[in-house]
Amino acid sequence: MSDIPGAFVERLKAVLGTQNVLTDPADRWPYGQDNSRKHTPPDAVAFATSHAQVLETVRLCNEYNIPVVARGRGTGTTGSAIPVRGGLVLSLERMDRIIEMDAANRVMRVEPGTINQAVQDQAAEHGFFWPPDPTSSAYCTVGGNIALNAAGPRALKYGSTRENVLGLVAVTGNGDEIHTGTYTTKGVVGYDLTRLLIGSEGTLAIVTQATLKLTPLPEARRTLQAVYDSVRAAASAVSRLMAQPVTPCALEFMDAAAIEMIRNYSQAELPQGAGALLMIELDEPEAAMDAAVAKITAAARGEGLLSLTAARTKDEAAALWATRKALSPALRNIAPNKLNEDVVVPVSRIPELIDGLEKLSREFGIPIVNFGHAGNGNIHVNLLYDTQDPQQERNALPCLSKVFDLVLALGGTLSGEHGIGMAKRDYINRAIDPVTLDLMRAIKRQFDPRGILNPDKIFPPQ
Repeated sequence: MSDIPGAFVERLKAVLGTQNVLTDPADRWPYGQDNSRKHTPPDAVAFATSHAQVLETVRLCNEYNIPVVARGRGTGTTGSAIPVRGGLVLSLERMDRIIEMDAANRVMRVEPGTINQAVQDQAAEHGFFWPPDPTSSAYCTVGGNIALNAAGPRALKYGSTRENVLGLVAVTGNGDEIHTGTYTTKGVVGYDLTRLLIGSEGTLAIVTQATLKLTPLPEARRTLQAVYDSVRAAASAVSRLMAQPVTPCALEFMDAAAIEMIRNYSQAELPQGAGALLMIELDEPEAAMDAAVAKITAAARGEGLLSLTAARTKDEAAALWATRKALSPALRNIAPNKLNEDVVVPVSRIPELIDGLEKLSREFGIPIVNFGHAGNGNIHVNLLYDTQDPQQERNALPCLSKVFDLVLALGGTLSGEHGIGMAKRDYINRAIDPVTLDLMRAIKRQFDPRGILNPDKIFPPQ
């Protein structure tokens, strides 16, 4: 039996139904982990299927002072969904209804457990899409996207989750129901609590309903691949691409180490001497596509360009994207362990970031592979190491600390789309000054006076 009071468990079963409360250790075990590979088993797991059940569950947790961690599908990479103090994991995966599809107003209302891909499929039937497109879109939930302000390649043109949610219904840590935002695309009435809750990693409130802003599907899509002899040449091309009127819907980057990995683990044909690669995708009206491709091609051309390939069919586009998709399997093959950070720097400073990372790789003996969303400077830095190698095991975290110092020195930030969670909480005070951090803690106390919502996340221990 778990360590939480039996009376709490019985009252929870009365609210949710006996079959929706798990206390057996084997049943609880899978809900103690997420994609960070960290693990702490909860004392109990509960499944809510309605807003009213979430409300009553949080009120019960308040009464008994039980920590509660809201969870979607556990796809986060920073340990945000880990119940580090035990307590209750409140799974929202069964709250997966699309409540309303309002094509006339380009709006969809959904519950937090709705899968991102289900939103895309429903929206597409009416000629729309929802811009957030994380890699895990086939199985991540809207609630998780909201918790972490998820993004993906399309954020370059369409923004992250924050820019594509109009309003929320949520339950605060105090057990109060709140309604934030509007149903309209314009509205300035009071503080913008919607944007405050998005990205707060479930530490302020548990979202039970979201009003999503939809975007019309593009008429046409075109993919280009540009290979350069150096990161500096590729970064110069990114600056040129982002300075002209046609905004790509995706502008992805890989450094030389990533290219070599792909060369070894896929059939991709890439020129020798490749120092960096850009994947460029456009979505435009059909009538404007040829002119847009011409502008993008002109901007991509420049010193250091080794090859520029444009796909004209879906099969050709898929072949180009296969290069990027080969990267994750290659990363898994080359090292048993990795630290995957999603740092952001100003676009013009990407070359300095990559140069600095190469120096840190040599200094600490840790292979570092870099790729990501070049158009907004969001680079995924992968430290590859083996815990069975004592030297690499000792050097991994000191190397990561230096990576964060480098990013901040370049005017960057610690996370673009993965959040802070447990993985980066001990570094957040390097990025946020003490006065601002104290103000954030005060906001946390206002929403969650007893500190029961997802404790020990975001803030470093005091």
